[in-house]
Amino acid sequence: MKTKNVLFLVTILSLIQINGFAQIKMPQASPGSQVMQQVGLTEMHLAYSRPGKKDRKIFGELVPFGQVWRTGANNPTTLEFDTEIEVEGQPLPAGKYALYTVPGKSAWTVIFSKNTELWGAMGYDQADDALRVNVPVEKLKKPVETFTIQFAALTDTGATLQLSWDKSQVGVRIETEVDPVVMKQIRELLIDQDSDNPGLYFQAASYYYTNDKDLDTALEWVNKSVDADPKYYIVHLKAKIQASLGMKSEAIATAQQSLEMATEANNPDYVALNERLIASLK
Repeated sequence: MKTKNVLFLVTILSLIQINGFAQIKMPQASPGSQVMQQVGLTEMHLAYSRPGKKDRKIFGELVPFGQVWRTGANNPTTLEFDTEIEVEGQPLPAGKYALYTVPGKSAWTVIFSKNTELWGAMGYDQADDALRVNVPVEKLKKPVETFTIQFAALTDTGATLQLSWDKSQVGVRIETEVDPVVMKQIRELLIDQDSDNPGLYFQAASYYYTNDKDLDTALEWVNKSVDADPKYYIVHLKAKIQASLGMKSEAIATAQQSLEMATEANNPDYVALNERLIASLK
């Protein structure tokens, strides 16, 4: 009798465990997505769920106009970044924020909330807002089936956080601080320390050239890099700087040197770059 009781107890406990822990794995109605994007010198992490249109009318019906929307499905959409940014020209400190929106027919309010622990928008409190911005709606000709947030129109300093679903799309422009940070590094690593590192001179010269800074200084730095560590891509940069300074014959000769080095190194990309530069100067 005792043996039967023990077996019965084991069976009951097993059933409790199965009911408590066993799960059937099925596709999610609104699968989660995580995106990491480098914007300038800032690392951004986006996490959101992606519901589908599924033959439904979305904005003005499934998602009412004029009401706070979780901007996706399930947990709130979050955006985290490690430096202060500007959102539509307004400052926003580094941190993690829940992204809520208030869709409208012609414009949306995009909200960065300090409360990231809610379920969707339930319990949303405007007192938790870190920032609100208003952006216009773009009407799309072709509907977007699955709700999509992406980083578009990337530049060296910024990106547009683009939200698209059904036939509506909005974009929030984000800008990050780059130039003061880079210039501080150049000053500390190159100038203050009177560095002899050819790689640093190449980087600094490239930044000056790309950002239309003092080209005479850029030429001085790239010469130091070429003298210490001649590489075809460094010599090519020198040719471009010379061309921008109006040193046409010198730039052609330097580009020809880079072309020959790139040919020897079997790099067709830089062969073509030098050929195009030479052709543009003749």
